[in-house]
Amino acid sequence: MNNSPFVRKAASVQSVMLQVLLALLPGIAAYVWFFGPGILVQLALASAAALAGEAAMLAIRGKPKALFLTDLSAIVTAWLIALSFPPIVPWWLTVTGTLLAVVVIKQLYGGLGQNPFNPAMGAFCLMIVAYPALMSQWPAAGQLDFATQLQLIFGGVREVDAITGATPLDALRTALRSAASPDSELHGLRAAQLMDGPAFGWLGGKGGEWVALGYLVGGLWLIQRRIITWHIPVAFCGALFASALVLWGLRPEGFASPLFHLASGGAMLGAFFILTDPVSGATTARGKLLFAAGAGVLTWVIRSFGAYPDGVAFATLLMNILVPLIDMKTQAPVFGHKKD
Repeated sequence: MNNSPFVRKAASVQSVMLQVLLALLPGIAAYVWFFGPGILVQLALASAAALAGEAAMLAIRGKPKALFLTDLSAIVTAWLIALSFPPIVPWWLTVTGTLLAVVVIKQLYGGLGQNPFNPAMGAFCLMIVAYPALMSQWPAAGQLDFATQLQLIFGGVREVDAITGATPLDALRTALRSAASPDSELHGLRAAQLMDGPAFGWLGGKGGEWVALGYLVGGLWLIQRRIITWHIPVAFCGALFASALVLWGLRPEGFASPLFHLASGGAMLGAFFILTDPVSGATTARGKLLFAAGAGVLTWVIRSFGAYPDGVAFATLLMNILVPLIDMKTQAPVFGHKKD
């Protein structure tokens, strides 16, 4: 039959979260290939901490542990935290960030479906403010073997200045600021001319651009599966691209290109896996467009003028604050009533 009514099978939280985890696998595979298997250790640490924190809070609140521990929502949060942190941060930093996300940002607000802020991005912002040096230690692609990564994650001494460097976003921003100075030997050079160091690839950071491609593939699969809609990824990427295009077109010697912004940092992870959080994000179709577009503009502003190299986390939290207002102002009128 090809006429209504249609009955759709309700999707469980566990089914949705499992598909999100599967969609992250292409990006994780690229991550392991270019940066080593240390990220798998961080994923395991974050997952264990998330389940432990969730179990403890469920016991304190008198909630059924089996039901909520198996819905995979804590694992999704844990994976997003691990993927947004540098892969060689100490184990205790990953565990602390994950516990803050699950215990404070999620459970103390009432658990799944009640938290106003994205737990993973809340954890990232708290950790980068509290431990800026540790959260800035990013290894270059192919530079560290697995044994060295394990030593850095679990060892006590961290002498990593010689084997880590600025992120491609931060490195290019610093070079562009030098190029804008008349007294610099880089004066007048454009972004494309400055991207010739070992940290850079074709469009973004070496290796990082392939990780971003993996997230893009997984995100498109989520849209095809109707786990997420197109509104947030398209609005975020479009706003980030348009914001970067304006000043890059006017001053290419002072700003990174739009494609560099899309292929670097957490842009693809944010577009398809973070901003699409159904709890802390906007819910209406028009609201999703406004929410994601605002996050895209803020991400570019923070990247270009702020103190932090990547602005996805801060942009997400700032837009989370506006979600109640956005949803209220973008609701469709009730059938039979005129819109106020």
